[in-house]
Amino acid sequence: MQPVLIYDTTLRDGTQGENISFTAEEKLRIAHKLDDLGVHYIEGGWPGSNPRDMRFFKLAETIQFKNARLAAFGSTRRAGNTPNDDPNLHALLDSGTDCVTIFGKTWDLHVEQIMENTLDQNLLMINESVQYLKEKGREVFYDAEHFFDGFKDNKDYALETLTAAIEGGADLLVLCDTNGGSLTHEIEMITQEVIDYFSNSGGDTSRIGIHTHNDSGLAVANTISAVRAGAVMVQGTINGYGERCGNADLTSIIPILKLKMDCPCISDENLEKLRKISRFVSDTANMIPVKSRPFIGKSAFAHKGGIHVSAVMKEPRAYEHVDPEKVGSARRVLVSDLSGKSNVEYKAKELGIDLHAKEFDSSRIVSEIKKLEQEGYQFEAADGSFKILMEKLTDQFDPAFELESFRITIEKNKDQPCAAQATIKISVDGKNEITAAEGDGPVSALDNALRKVLGNFFPSLDTMSLVDFKVRVIDGRAGTAAKVRVLIDSRDEEQIWSTVGVSEDIIEASWRALADSFQYKLAKAKKDES
Repeated sequence: MQPVLIYDTTLRDGTQGENISFTAEEKLRIAHKLDDLGVHYIEGGWPGSNPRDMRFFKLAETIQFKNARLAAFGSTRRAGNTPNDDPNLHALLDSGTDCVTIFGKTWDLHVEQIMENTLDQNLLMINESVQYLKEKGREVFYDAEHFFDGFKDNKDYALETLTAAIEGGADLLVLCDTNGGSLTHEIEMITQEVIDYFSNSGGDTSRIGIHTHNDSGLAVANTISAVRAGAVMVQGTINGYGERCGNADLTSIIPILKLKMDCPCISDENLEKLRKISRFVSDTANMIPVKSRPFIGKSAFAHKGGIHVSAVMKEPRAYEHVDPEKVGSARRVLVSDLSGKSNVEYKAKELGIDLHAKEFDSSRIVSEIKKLEQEGYQFEAADGSFKILMEKLTDQFDPAFELESFRITIEKNKDQPCAAQATIKISVDGKNEITAAEGDGPVSALDNALRKVLGNFFPSLDTMSLVDFKVRVIDGRAGTAAKVRVLIDSRDEEQIWSTVGVSEDIIEASWRALADSFQYKLAKAKKDES
């Protein structure tokens, strides 16, 4: 299959998504990651629209990207301006990029009712803008905004707008499903018709790209359909970030092209970086990663049913459509009340727990897990606690510390916020230690006190931090006496792990999850040292 160019617009279209914003410095760090991934074009922003994007392009002036070309985005000249006196076109040139992407109106509805312009004047705006930028030595991509809606309403005029861009010298035409409402068969049929139209008129048919939005949940499928019809460039964002329901998700499009369609786009080595860059972008955007995201989500290759796990242990292809390592992911086996012996045995091997040394009965372990899940525990989301449970059930648990006691006090004075203090006494190798600490709440105070007292024995705790804390009432019918489940995510420089605690007392549940988190970290540090 012919090569396809990858054009990333995370730094521009992606930032139009709700609650997503990047500083110029953050955009530059993401651009470095995108370049390392091997994308061909990085759209840095709209320099004529805000100071932040102008600052980004200024910062990027001294950067020599290895794989990607940086593109600036903007619109055609305004009605009434000439290209030479149009501020938007000048801002594009001032950005210093070798490539510029400009959008223009393709749908006659937008031209006449939104812009209140004439159809002929719009064609002139497209043609003159492209021609002006080409005369300045730029590579020019023309984004045909609302193309598919425009084509369905007035095919002849939609094609005229493309012709205006081609005659102006556009290097590539990008067909945009801006409203995200087109269906897959429409995208493929119309893209093919556009390619045939230019082919029949003696034009270059290798100049078509595709830009889709996800308002019908079809952005990825629509992009793939356009490629099948002959599109040679795909535009999208990492994680599908973008306005409304988002843009086409490159973390799905790239592996589909590469692994399913044998389409050259990025190297095998770079494909393995896909999950890391997805996580990097979501962390930078302060967005929670979607576990169910295809290919690179935490649950993409997670197996829970015992029959599934048994089959995957024999032949991964039985329940995995691609090798997870090819996209930087990993197989995960979940343990819950739906688990069988296969889940437990696979998980034990993954966690480095030997069930066969003393011929431990995995059926008994399964029964204990199901009993605890009935009480409210949830081990599929808490690998750290599950490892400690397995070690306890197989007499392999070697605690780094033991709790002697703790006391938490909370004080509230008039309009002042609550103040929490925790005093804790622990034992390490038979030596007792006691200390106290304050925190923003009782769990925070307990975490600070435990970290403070253990720090005297274990310097490796300096690299550990708590990153998420969730509380869920298991059965609200008991009111304030109901059991609660606490899930804690912790991390160090290498990994993230999760632990769980359950109790009718939220402090007790929090302590169990917190203690497991520290035990897991210290056991890992001990193993690394040995």
